[in-house]
Amino acid sequence: MLEQFLDAKPLYYDEIDYTRMPRVYESIKQSLKIPKIIHIIGTNGKGTTGRFLATALNANGFNIGHYTSPHILKFNERIWLNGSDVSDDILEDAHKKLQTLLSTEDADSLSYFEYTTLLAIVVYENCDYVVMEAGLGGENDATAVFSKVLTLVTPIAKDHEAFLGDTLKEIATTKLRAVQKTAILGLQNDEVYTIASSTCREVFRAEEFLYNNDLKKINIISKDLKLENYLEQNLSLAISALNFLKISYETADFKGARLFGRLSKIAKNIIVDVGHNALAASSIAKALSGNKYILIYNSYKDKDYYQILKLLRPIILHVELIDVEDKRIESDEAMHKALDSLNIRYKKFKEIEENHNYLVFGSFSVVEVFLREYNG
Repeated sequence: MLEQFLDAKPLYYDEIDYTRMPRVYESIKQSLKIPKIIHIIGTNGKGTTGRFLATALNANGFNIGHYTSPHILKFNERIWLNGSDVSDDILEDAHKKLQTLLSTEDADSLSYFEYTTLLAIVVYENCDYVVMEAGLGGENDATAVFSKVLTLVTPIAKDHEAFLGDTLKEIATTKLRAVQKTAILGLQNDEVYTIASSTCREVFRAEEFLYNNDLKKINIISKDLKLENYLEQNLSLAISALNFLKISYETADFKGARLFGRLSKIAKNIIVDVGHNALAASSIAKALSGNKYILIYNSYKDKDYYQILKLLRPIILHVELIDVEDKRIESDEAMHKALDSLNIRYKKFKEIEENHNYLVFGSFSVVEVFLREYNG
């Protein structure tokens, strides 16, 4: 079964063999039916941009897949098909088919993300378009092996430095090398625009494919979906892609397109967000400014949690650290030191109190642990 097969693979790796996925894909690609792929790369906003685009394409009568990662509660969330998370039966059928295509050695050697990327392609064999979100990388990402009709670039910032580089220039270059032909860039640092111009064959800014009527529609859709400013930017990028592809749309095509886990209000006093870097923290601080929240938080060791907490400090009453069982989670001692240096009060998370507002933030893992405890 798929679940047991994936459980045997580690989710994360200290080192990655970047030659493996291209080699394995080359060995089986003649047996695969590859739809038109719209690739999404960037640091933040890939999931929401992809869901906006996939929802609108589906509303226009196309068979659509949206491949996103990671998941919050169930693996099926990663492989969205025509408006819903893929069913267990479809996943099992795809797994069986993929096993017949791969040698035992290749199936076992592929990483968790590499295998699930190929699994998604098998699920999506009858789709017209697949909106495919890169994992953490660009040119070496498992999703980069496929031919694409278009690449969308969400905001790029520093993150995953161990794999992508220490500077914004290194990170942007690594990500942008995944572009095969045409890229449409969402709002970026000026340095990223410069790098894109020298790295990609054909580069556009999202606003080049947004017209007066689009701006009116974006305003209507944003109000209907109650989008914060940074989510509205992701919507604009998705609409620029529709215009590039010459696919007309109506405001109603985005109904239900808001992706769970992105400033999602799950109770009158609880907001959850799966963001985990400084760019996400900055966007959230702006979106929630003027209010105060108890921050339920924890962080991986490789994240700049000091900067994240500093950015969130204006909206924080105090921090409640939630326990996450993961060897990548930072030690309590280090977290306490960072919080002390920022003069932010903190304690262990125990329970929700109705007379306070809460923001749950820190990663997919933090939100997952919280939701399992909260939903009991």
